[in-house]
Amino acid sequence: MKIAFVIPAYNEEAMIGQCLEAILAEVKRSGQPADVIVIDNASTDRTGEIAASYPGVRVVKEMNKGLVHARHAGFAASAGYDLVANIDADTMVPEGWLSTVVDEFTKHPELVCLSGPYFYYDLTRSQRALVEVFYVFTYGAYIVNRFILRVGSVIHGGNFVFRREAWEKAGGYDRTISFYGEDTDVAVRLSKIGPVKWTHRLRIKTSGRRLAHEGILRTGFVYAKNFVSMTFRGKPATTEYQDIRE
Repeated sequence: MKIAFVIPAYNEEAMIGQCLEAILAEVKRSGQPADVIVIDNASTDRTGEIAASYPGVRVVKEMNKGLVHARHAGFAASAGYDLVANIDADTMVPEGWLSTVVDEFTKHPELVCLSGPYFYYDLTRSQRALVEVFYVFTYGAYIVNRFILRVGSVIHGGNFVFRREAWEKAGGYDRTISFYGEDTDVAVRLSKIGPVKWTHRLRIKTSGRRLAHEGILRTGFVYAKNFVSMTFRGKPATTEYQDIRE
């Protein structure tokens, strides 16, 4: 399988390096050939320069600021690859991540998308425990939406992999979505093409900066509200968002 990593990045000079180092280390460890593409999304800092300094990393500029615009540009740049791994710039893939991806898509040829939860490495132990409570409800929502109501699935926007052919059939990204709900939109539309799986086997390390800044309960409520709105109304409930950077 040919895999391309797509990493949208807006003013991520503080974190893009550790993200790329983790990906390149996992590619080397696994022996799985992969292309790594950073979408410099109208950054005003050294994000693009830092990304371009890593051998084997391609940098694509997308001046139309917005997460979905960046994902769309990355998808276009990854033409020719069977699988597209959508990773956020403040995440770090752990050892074994690529092996899990290859294993799942090889064993389940009908699978169109794979996603998993986050491990917030920079939150306190008590904060991470609270996040795990939310994941109990997340897994419940996954079971209900996918297997009972059959109205969609669960995808984490900074940690999902889909088949290119399936996403083309689904129609590609809805660039009217600004931020919240973009991953649920992907889950709902891909579920009409084939199975969308959410598994703890695909956990990824990420920064908890948004949760720390806005509060875990408030952030959880906003994401839950938009998950329900996108699933049953086809549009997000929240159209404004704040860029959280260090």
